Amino acid sequence: MSIIKTVKKAQKGDDQAFLEVINTENTKLYRIAYLYVKNESDALDIVQETVYKAYISINTLKQPSYFHTWLTRILINTAMDFLRKNNKVFPIDQHSLERMESPKSVNPEDKLVLLQAIESLEEKYKTVIILRYYKDLTVKQIAGLLECPEGTVKTNLHRAINKLKIEYKEDCFNE
Repeated sequence: MSIIKTVKKAQKGDDQAFLEVINTENTKLYRIAYLYVKNESDALDIVQETVYKAYISINTLKQPSYFHTWLTRILINTAMDFLRKNNKVFPIDQHSLERMESPKSVNPEDKLVLLQAIESLEEKYKTVIILRYYKDLTVKQIAGLLECPEGTVKTNLHRAINKLKIEYKEDCFNE
């Protein structure tokens, strides 16, 4: 059964259909949440809260074909609320490096420096970097997800990349 048909069933109150569509998204949701909080337990809490919010508001979804985008938006908002509420700063450790997907040829120290640089970005820059490079979303998809113009997404991506270049170069030259 297609995802759209399953989402439509879920909107009509079919709990099994809702579980099916959530099960297809669970791993992706966890990865995004983990990128924000760098803690397994907190990431699981954020995913659980996201699923709950999606369940109680699935009727508000206007286009079933945008379910993934809608769910990702709920997750990002939940993660941001969690960070604001708890005002937590999480150190990046070796364990978090192992969980990230990246080419095998990249030096672990370089990954650490890059992750620390990403972590130091403002939330709006970190969000576009995560969505673009970890979720492989297009600029248009990111703009739709964040409900902002494509130009804003491009600007934020450009600024984030420039800040990362500066931070990455400083850390590399300081060794």
